[in-house]
Amino acid sequence: MDTIFTKIINKEIPAHIVAEDDNNIAFLDIAPLAKGHVLVVPKKQIDYIFDLEDNDFVNLHLFSKKIAQAIKKTIDCERIGTAVIGLEVPHTHIHLVPINNVYDIDFSKEKLSLSTEELEKIANSIKKNL
Repeated sequence: MDTIFTKIINKEIPAHIVAEDDNNIAFLDIAPLAKGHVLVVPKKQIDYIFDLEDNDFVNLHLFSKKIAQAIKKTIDCERIGTAVIGLEVPHTHIHLVPINNVYDIDFSKEKLSLSTEELEKIANSIKKNL
């Protein structure tokens, strides 16, 4: 069964996409921990990140690095934190979260609620910095 991420990849569900290539896609999290919180997802629907083929694993991380650098240019923050949890959606994904301290990437904290317009503005700003 297709995951919500596969539906985004197939353009069946709208998303604020910041970048994509033949193998990966990056889009804004709709329940972000911080402005600029991006999910980086391989287009192949593989549940567990360590089940990815080596080449796909490396490509996903290199793609994530490019996205993280664009987020850092866009959002005022100390760093871009990364997290791979993999329990909430059975499709490998990397969270890229702008952070200023370790607590900024605490997934138990309340998520932001941003308007569609604000999400679109953030996505466009990140795209410009790629």
